[in-house]
Amino acid sequence: MRRIVHLDMDAFYASVEQRDDARLRGKPVVVGGRPESRGVVAAASYEARAFGVRSAMPMARALRLCPDLVVVPPDFERYRRVSNQVMGILRACTPLVEPLSLDEAYLDVTENAWGEPLGMEVAKRLKRQIVAATELTASAGVAPNKFLAKIASGYRKPDGLTVIAPERVESFLRELPVEALWGVGPVTAKKLHQAGITRLTDVRTVDMQRLREVVGSLADWLRQLSHGEDPRPVEPERAAKSSSSENTYAQDLVDLDKIREEVARLARENADWLARRGLAARTVTLKVRYAGFVTVTRSHTLSRHTADAEVISSWAVELLSRTEAGTRPVRLLGVRVQGLVEQSAS
Repeated sequence: MRRIVHLDMDAFYASVEQRDDARLRGKPVVVGGRPESRGVVAAASYEARAFGVRSAMPMARALRLCPDLVVVPPDFERYRRVSNQVMGILRACTPLVEPLSLDEAYLDVTENAWGEPLGMEVAKRLKRQIVAATELTASAGVAPNKFLAKIASGYRKPDGLTVIAPERVESFLRELPVEALWGVGPVTAKKLHQAGITRLTDVRTVDMQRLREVVGSLADWLRQLSHGEDPRPVEPERAAKSSSSENTYAQDLVDLDKIREEVARLARENADWLARRGLAARTVTLKVRYAGFVTVTRSHTLSRHTADAEVISSWAVELLSRTEAGTRPVRLLGVRVQGLVEQSAS
């Protein structure tokens, strides 16, 4: 039985800013772009989250929720230095470390440098070392696989530790909504709810053909996860090659202004993803699926790499002019960024 740890730094960018500037401590802080440039929230302190402020939220909306919000521009070089400290601590424990971003990683601690047989004790030791080295806290989840460890790490944030022992897996799964399944986003969740599939355990009992009708090729994967089975290994140094956001609409879009608004929103989601990982992209690709299921893509390669939400969203909207959006009903929109490099190399 594998012992997997998912470790997630708490409000990482905002916590670094509060650590380094005493004036920010105890205040609602967000890291991100200015509202006048259509910036988005890259990270929010727990004080800001108390007002409903969340990552990926437009900064203008965040300021409406919390007028006293302190907006700090991101310093990815500084965040990367702290991330390197954290990843160094993790790799001293085991070479099987899979970073997901600057502030998040999986570890397979089945075998570890300390010879510690209990994943819980490994996680406790890692958390102590991170606090000692960085003055920052992390939350950890310990479980037999990645799917369960990821859920567990979010249970008691901040500075949390949740262990799902093998004998607890079934009781744990029975408490979860269908949204907890890996791959179930808002659109898929809505489809599942409309089909009467609201709990994780419902995925086990629904007729498989019916499940395929609702979620297509995702059905087999969801059925496997619903039993708590996730065979994916921890893959060290897995590099992201692209990021994409897309949405299928319950009613076809015909208004061009609304289509532009949706494309800009999807583009900003990608820009936020880049910002949180300290990455920059060179190519922006727009995906449009018309009502007749005809799908087209249009791409533009920038003169230089960027993570700027304004640049990425502007080009994504510009690419609409090369489609029939506005004259043909649109069923699906998507934006992808690729050609990724670390921001320091852009």
